[in-house]
Amino acid sequence: MVKRKAVVNIRECVACGCCMKVCPRSAIDIPKGIYAQINRELCVGCGKCVKECPASVIKLEVTE
Repeated sequence: MVKRKAVVNIRECVACGCCMKVCPRSAIDIPKGIYAQINRELCVGCGKCVKECPASVIKLEVTE
């Protein structure tokens, strides 16, 4: 079974918070309002944040 985790391109993130609102595990935070950060321990790789991001800066990566 392939495991996936969300990753944010911090250079392009606009810190809008859309991803935070849809994350079922509350794995996303925007510290200091600069860019989204994903807690890889909490992320289950569902992809909801990827679909919701208006800037298309979140992607899913395969993990070991």
